[in-house]
Amino acid sequence: MAKILVVDDDQGMREFLEIMLMREGYRVTTAADAEKALGLFHKGKFDLVIADLKMPKMDGISFLRKVKDDSPETIFILITAYASGETALTAMKEGAFDYIEKDFKIEDLKIIIRNALSKKTNQQSDALFLKQVGNAVRFGNMIGGSRDMLKVYSTIKKVADTPANVLILGESGTGKELVAKAIHENSPRKDMPFLVINCGGIPENLLESELFGYIKGAFTGAYADKAGLFEIARGGTVFLDEIGELPSLLQVKLLRVVQEKTFRRVGGTEDEKADIRIISATNQNLAENVKKGLFREDLYYRLNVIPIQLPPLRERKEDIPVLAEYFIEKYSREFKKEIKMMSAYALELLIKYPFPGNIRELENIIERSVALETSNIILPEHLIMTQDLLKEARDLKSELPDAGINLNEELAKYEKTLIVMALTKAGGAKSRAAELLSISYDSLHYRSEKLGINS
Repeated sequence: MAKILVVDDDQGMREFLEIMLMREGYRVTTAADAEKALGLFHKGKFDLVIADLKMPKMDGISFLRKVKDDSPETIFILITAYASGETALTAMKEGAFDYIEKDFKIEDLKIIIRNALSKKTNQQSDALFLKQVGNAVRFGNMIGGSRDMLKVYSTIKKVADTPANVLILGESGTGKELVAKAIHENSPRKDMPFLVINCGGIPENLLESELFGYIKGAFTGAYADKAGLFEIARGGTVFLDEIGELPSLLQVKLLRVVQEKTFRRVGGTEDEKADIRIISATNQNLAENVKKGLFREDLYYRLNVIPIQLPPLRERKEDIPVLAEYFIEKYSREFKKEIKMMSAYALELLIKYPFPGNIRELENIIERSVALETSNIILPEHLIMTQDLLKEARDLKSELPDAGINLNEELAKYEKTLIVMALTKAGGAKSRAAELLSISYDSLHYRSEKLGINS
């Protein structure tokens, strides 16, 4: 049960947040100003702080600095009546997890808090376990001692100190974001923001606003200026995942950012400086897309200054045992189980499996196996892989049995199989998988969650 400190000089807001958070199961303490809050901090730590930006005597940013000096692990969320780009940038630089405007929706704040606390828990547990992993060679949060991975680690070390743009190539689930994070954390920009956006997961009109921000009145619903990623990440790194999905119009605008180091907010007329390093990633053949006219050639060469090719898991099978060990320990802790290992035959099955979904699929397999296992060792019968789901499609009944069937269960089984097949064919790219199924991206996301499909 997380301990949350609410700091706001508005009594009504304090009481509202206290009641709402207590109903969510958190332990809540409140303070009317930053000085009283610091006094509470001297008596005990808090997992998360929600503080108003504008307060008497000491504002939210100054309070944030003092808290981070004494307790850097504490998560900080700022509440502001008017969130300017400068406010966001300052808050992120000083270590805030996020900020939200005072007319926030309750559900939005709940989601931000859950994400913040979940991220803290995962970072703490993963960091602890990485120190304990046996003889695995690792770099950042990547694990593996295969020859191909050692080459990747070496390249990261060489390029991290340079300002050059990097293009990470590899199938879905190979760990491209981990490579980007390792480059950032070993670069001179490591103390500045590292921000991620999935170019294939956001509609074009929203993606432009996310990247560049917008000014008040730029479109319906733009009630105030909002900073985009290129502004918030100033001095840091922006990771553009699934860059091959970037729409043509935004390719032109991104080229300007890369070439001229400037951009404009949506609806704006003034140029903003883009002091950022861009790292891109794709599971597509961008060179082939350039030939087909689907991706701008000039942008491709600007982004592909230094390419890093990530090997698929089926080409680094010697890393499977130690990765499996890591995920078994991770999910045993999460599910409060005492599973220590995998049977020799189960591990043999994993090593023979082709892993179309790569490391992400391996993690999902281990997570399911740990959840289902009742003994202290993972047995072969609890390994559920994509091929098992594809077999279900072949086993669907061709005739109606005398005893009848459960139509909803059979339809759900067939729907799940088709979605898995589409995701596998699309290399995990949901936008492409949605096209293959002739449904919208949102519909695919909803159906996948409903059916328990992790991609």
